Amino acid sequence: MMAPIHIDEAAGSDISGDGTTEQPYQTLGVALFSHSSTESFLIRKDPTGTYEEPTQSSLKKAKKTADGLEKKKKKAEELAEREAKEKGEEKERREKLLEDSKKIVLEEDASLIKAKKAKISQLTELRSQRVRVFGWVHRLRQQKDIIFLVVRDGTGYLQTVLSGRVAQTYQALTLTLESSVEVVGTLQAVPEGKTAPGGHELIVDYWQVVGAAPGAEDAFTNRLNEKSDPSIQADLRHLVLRGETASSVLRLRAFLLTAFRDALTSHSLIEVTPPCLVQTQVEGGATLFKFDYYGQPAFLTQSSQLYLETCLPSLGDVFCVQESFRAENSHTRRHLSEYTHLEAELAFITFSDLMDHIEDIICKTVDLLLANPISAALVKQLNPSFEPPARPFLRISYVDAIKWLNEHGIKRPEEDAEGNAVKDESGQTKMVEHAVGDDIAEAAERQMTDIIGTPVFLYGFPAELKAFYMKKMPGKDGEKTVFTESCDLLMPNVGEIVGGSMRIADMEELIAAYKREGIDPEPYYWFTDQRKYGTCEHGGYGLGVERFLAWLANRFTVRECSLYPRWPGRATP
Repeated sequence: MMAPIHIDEAAGSDISGDGTTEQPYQTLGVALFSHSSTESFLIRKDPTGTYEEPTQSSLKKAKKTADGLEKKKKKAEELAEREAKEKGEEKERREKLLEDSKKIVLEEDASLIKAKKAKISQLTELRSQRVRVFGWVHRLRQQKDIIFLVVRDGTGYLQTVLSGRVAQTYQALTLTLESSVEVVGTLQAVPEGKTAPGGHELIVDYWQVVGAAPGAEDAFTNRLNEKSDPSIQADLRHLVLRGETASSVLRLRAFLLTAFRDALTSHSLIEVTPPCLVQTQVEGGATLFKFDYYGQPAFLTQSSQLYLETCLPSLGDVFCVQESFRAENSHTRRHLSEYTHLEAELAFITFSDLMDHIEDIICKTVDLLLANPISAALVKQLNPSFEPPARPFLRISYVDAIKWLNEHGIKRPEEDAEGNAVKDESGQTKMVEHAVGDDIAEAAERQMTDIIGTPVFLYGFPAELKAFYMKKMPGKDGEKTVFTESCDLLMPNVGEIVGGSMRIADMEELIAAYKREGIDPEPYYWFTDQRKYGTCEHGGYGLGVERFLAWLANRFTVRECSLYPRWPGRATP
């Protein structure tokens, strides 16, 4: 005799149940559907009750449920069978279509007017003419017998239309994203009510694949998409660059560097190119990348400032756009191990002149970018709410900034003698008020800037927090104070983007600064000579291009603003 089928309406399961006492069904209808109606069934209302035979009325009701499930099952089987048949027919049709497409060979019609080869950005003047464009397939859409391609060549995007014979070739039917192509045809303005990049589209009469990209598992969108993990995006940075946002950021970066150069040269600064391989330090030994230089110790430059100072007597005010390197084990969103450093040095100026100059360069650069329709469109695309900064920039002394932070309840982590964060009894970092002499940390600095909401010059930092070459502020009766003629320019959402100062002009004072910092003056003989042979009051600054671009384009991290960003542990690709 067969074992009865068990149903427990409270604790059973119609999904995992099999009718045993250990795994009963939940409903009688599913039990009847899953087993022969000739078998015996036992049912209970709850796990504490006893199993009993079902009533005739409950069996009758369950039979209707079982019949319904059976009909649904048959319908699903019929649908699956029909879909499989259709899929087979579609596959067969596709295979025949592909086989037939191999017989179609495109040749450019020599009787047509010769096509003019052009970059996509140059096409507006060539409307109604036959043109030849090379690029990569950025988007691909098939609509019945027409194929729409958006082709990208680095200068812009072009919508192209393939129809008729040109859309029936084997290459057309197997075309994949990111394949490089040559497209030839007549450039036409898009019909009224329709949109396309540049306001025109190419009606293709001849085309060919230059370099096919793979499909299937190795297709571009399978390797990389918007949801890809950040580490994968970093590994595939060379592919990320093909995206509209990444390429727009880098295109804006190019315009930004041009605007900076135009702004600086309008102030009569001349560009120089200092070395990256150096044997002196600028910002401190802890952040130096050291290497062996033909048996001698050398470093990757932290800053070109010292070299710029040597140019003042011969070239006047100078600037450079140079890579700088910091071996700082920092993973914040505004730090890079290699970054583009725009630095300038100016002679015969005051501290106030220096801040005026920095402010003017920042504002003039932004004005130049917004006056150019192309770069202005990029700014609008990346940062729709961008507004140029209002002048004059707010100026807050370091001492007043300490007061401001305390008044606004912005605290700093308490540190022990070794500089380690002090923990409370619960293991949380103890937070204390700022005091004069503290280095204002990045987080507090950024909070302050975001609350104020406008560019801010912080100035007058204590000498012990700054580099050896910075000039001290004058006090009463010409005495030097403990504060320096130094400034940081802070921008909302980013923090510090510029650091500048007046430099020590007196040779004896500079030698004393070497001694105070424990620096051997011998390797700096050429820098000291600037004070020996005709010294002058002078100052300069360094601007982080990636940070400025992050502010301008509203990017979350400076890593988005570098072609191939480098940070601790990342030197690939």
